[in-house]
Amino acid sequence: MLSGPLADILLPTTPTLGDAKAPVIIVEFSDFTCGYCAKFYRESLPKLKGLYIFSGRVRFAYRDWPRDDKGWGPVSAHAARCAGEQGKYWEMHDRLFEEAARLGSGVMMRAAKDLDLKVNAFSACMDSLRHLAGIMADRDAGIKLGFRGTPGFILARTDGHSYSDGVTIPGAVPFPKFRDTIERLLKK
Repeated sequence: MLSGPLADILLPTTPTLGDAKAPVIIVEFSDFTCGYCAKFYRESLPKLKGLYIFSGRVRFAYRDWPRDDKGWGPVSAHAARCAGEQGKYWEMHDRLFEEAARLGSGVMMRAAKDLDLKVNAFSACMDSLRHLAGIMADRDAGIKLGFRGTPGFILARTDGHSYSDGVTIPGAVPFPKFRDTIERLLKK
């Protein structure tokens, strides 16, 4: 079981969905180019949103874990963060997973236009690579937590400042594993 300050698993800049006061938090370490991560996005995340996140019982956080130092993994993570600068992180997150098989600069620029981002600002952000250090820091944090690949999850009770009873789920697991763990944490 993991426990400690919430800052150990969640940075102030980490994108989250759901109520900050939710009693349970899920932190995903993921890569936009990972097939198993896309499977979680398609199959489990919608169920988590419907049953737990949008009802205020679970807060969901996404941390980057590009499997390679170069290539579309870190570039995609950077695109999501650049879109986040314009308030569209989650919209870009979704587009990247929906287009995972076709990721490339053309897909990212088309997504930026479709999301009504200021394209010049988005392009300048992409060219700057200013989020790259934070992306790699996310991956390092995942390694320190014991993950060896993507996706990896931490589920824990939280009071908004610290977390307790944290469990790690390495790899892609079926939705019932998430449901059972969340239900157990909600009963504590």
